[in-house]
Amino acid sequence: MIVYAECSFFIPTAASLKDKRAVLNRMRDRVKNSYNVSVAEIDHQDLWQRTTFAIVAVASSKDAAEREVRRAIRLFESNPEWEMTACAVEYL
Repeated sequence: MIVYAECSFFIPTAASLKDKRAVLNRMRDRVKNSYNVSVAEIDHQDLWQRTTFAIVAVASSKDAAEREVRRAIRLFESNPEWEMTACAVEYL
């Protein structure tokens, strides 16, 4: 089973792409090191206060893959440096 999530964020404190990258890299690394998921920035690479991440987990059962993706989303949501604006989960 493959579970795919797309989550968009607004980063109000970012004043440059360098500020944005610092936040993104820190969170992406935390999620990848904590959970069995793949994470990539898939949209808004040229905007300094917006980003969209794709999170993907592959497992033998739907529950296991969904659990990893949901945990990763919760970790992303817990970051006080940004606000989640949208998140959609799909099952493939």
